[in-house]
Amino acid sequence: MSRDLSGPIRIDRYRTKVTVTAVVAAGLFIVLAIAPYVVDPSITSSWIKLFYLITLASMWNLLAGYAGMVSVGQQAYIGLGAYGVFVFNDLGLDPYSSAIVASIAVGLIALPLSFVAFRLRGGYFAIGTWVLAEAVRQIIIRVDALGAGRGRSISNYTEDPIFRNLFTYWLALGILVAALVATFLLLRSRMGIALQSIRDNEVAARAVGINVNRTKRIVFVIAAIGASLVGSVICLQAIGVASPSQIFSVSYSAFMIFMVLIGGIGTIEGPIIGAVVYYVMDFYFGQVGLWYLVVLGLLAILITLFFPKGIWGELSSRFNLTVFPVGHRVVPSSLALQRGHKETLADRR
Repeated sequence: MSRDLSGPIRIDRYRTKVTVTAVVAAGLFIVLAIAPYVVDPSITSSWIKLFYLITLASMWNLLAGYAGMVSVGQQAYIGLGAYGVFVFNDLGLDPYSSAIVASIAVGLIALPLSFVAFRLRGGYFAIGTWVLAEAVRQIIIRVDALGAGRGRSISNYTEDPIFRNLFTYWLALGILVAALVATFLLLRSRMGIALQSIRDNEVAARAVGINVNRTKRIVFVIAAIGASLVGSVICLQAIGVASPSQIFSVSYSAFMIFMVLIGGIGTIEGPIIGAVVYYVMDFYFGQVGLWYLVVLGLLAILITLFFPKGIWGELSSRFNLTVFPVGHRVVPSSLALQRGHKETLADRR
């Protein structure tokens, strides 16, 4: 019995699954947007951290998981975003508008920095980004208008803690939505395919005509803008920056790496799961001191040993699960399927 389905084919981009995902995600985000009206402010205030953790993990995953750029210097843009709020607030903008404008300014700063960072490869790139972050911190603490090494507070922030929490919550949620949507659309585009080609083999990507530096530079700037917006949220939630060393701390990059690795690098779903795991552990065990860091380290080691693809990576490969489909598959067209069905009926006769 023969079933030759050779002939016309089509590319399936999982449009039905994408539509379902979009509808469910939109409903979830609407529920989260109205949550402050029905949930205690202390709870929604803690959710702000979860929102920006997912954003940070997603941006770092875009850098390392898809573009192959392992950065340990994203705290540079977190700090610049926080201090950018002060700069544009002093120029007359309200704190929330200052956060948006500051992110654009940080993106413009990240563009020339990328020319420096891209001269390095592999481990040298990772160390180089950390050195750039430290250089940025040293510059900031020498500017008296920004509080020098003492930190600063926002001057014309609303004194009502309820409204302050509400607006910061919506800003954090909006940044999260923008980060996930931008990541999803980017990875479903031609640039997403180019990114994965660069990650797998940069030399081969150049050989097939991909502009490697331009593609990586776009992702580098996007990740910087995302980190900057997170820095603004951290600043707004704390009503300022208590210490430049804290906002420029390399621990932010360490936590990004932790969240992405335990969730599953190279997936959209993985960083979300990793951020939720870290958030829960931090919420319940963050007050136990050094033992908390020991537990985080042990968890990272166990996940790496027994689930090298991360939690979502293992679930996806074992059960063929996908929430955010960014790939494609080749399937026979309806004409080829009809022809194959007729041939099968003829064989049976």
